[in-house]
Amino acid sequence: MRNFKKTVCALLVAAAAVVMFAGLDFLLYPCTFIRNDLHRVCTEAFDDIYVGTSHGKINIDPDAAREVNGRTGHNLCVGGEYSVDAYYMIKLLIEQGKKPSRVIYEISPAYFTLEKEEGNNYLLFYHEFPFSRTKLEYFRDAVAKCNFRTMLFPWYEYSLSYEISNMRSTVEKKLHGDYGIEDFRTETQEYHESGFVARYPVDSSNFDFSGIHPFSRDEIRQEHMDYLEKLIDLCREQDIAFAAVITPVPADTLREFSQGYEDADSYFGEFFKEKNVTYINFNNREYYKYASHKLESYTDLDGHMNEDAAREFTANFTRILDQLQKEGTI
Repeated sequence: MRNFKKTVCALLVAAAAVVMFAGLDFLLYPCTFIRNDLHRVCTEAFDDIYVGTSHGKINIDPDAAREVNGRTGHNLCVGGEYSVDAYYMIKLLIEQGKKPSRVIYEISPAYFTLEKEEGNNYLLFYHEFPFSRTKLEYFRDAVAKCNFRTMLFPWYEYSLSYEISNMRSTVEKKLHGDYGIEDFRTETQEYHESGFVARYPVDSSNFDFSGIHPFSRDEIRQEHMDYLEKLIDLCREQDIAFAAVITPVPADTLREFSQGYEDADSYFGEFFKEKNVTYINFNNREYYKYASHKLESYTDLDGHMNEDAAREFTANFTRILDQLQKEGTI
């Protein structure tokens, strides 16, 4: 009898903890644009889905692509997105019955040499997944490896003063299923419903090379390549066309880190050739002329374009992509 009471008490304490953590999560975890992105693609099917990093988020505008070919698209790229995240997002869409007909992976080579950061980066996408088999697998393969505070207190890396001051807005949005985008506009950029983030033009005279991590194939982390392969295989199994792209960077950056960019083009060129995947690199000789590499087209030296340049690039990229698919290479 005593053991039974202890078990019941333990279960009640555990249940109370779950309710408390869930309540705090509801009150404090902010409504991010990732929430909007995943809600959109889980409730509406798109022809094209773009995955990748901040270069894809800021340089690829699905609305500009649609003006070229009439295909619907959504941009799921974001800074901090690794191949494991891209794999599980596409797997989620398949499970939710929202399978795209084409997946375009924006490759930022340095991401394949870096370890996924501890902390909220592990939850950025996972937190917004609807409950599903894919979410459970994602937790097992990625999230369970992160700091325990991230799992128990997902809001802990956000500013508490920000969370408390915005609590009313956060709760109202969640209660009413509000996915408005007006809160995502800042002094430097704005979020679009297509998932594209439009950067405003800036003064390029203040640019510097800080923060750029040159690529080296000697630093490749195999787990990132493994999930890239799994994503390619998943798309093949599901009859989803797949292509990879490296978006353009300023000519100044290409000159400063020429060895790294050449090494990246060689490495990924070999990899995608072996996997029989279409690979387009706008920094190599074959495709260089189809994108602007002028400094005024960018908002930094790392390769994030301003809105006008991004829309022009997207249109050119889309025409190339569609032609390659028409020729049967995708």
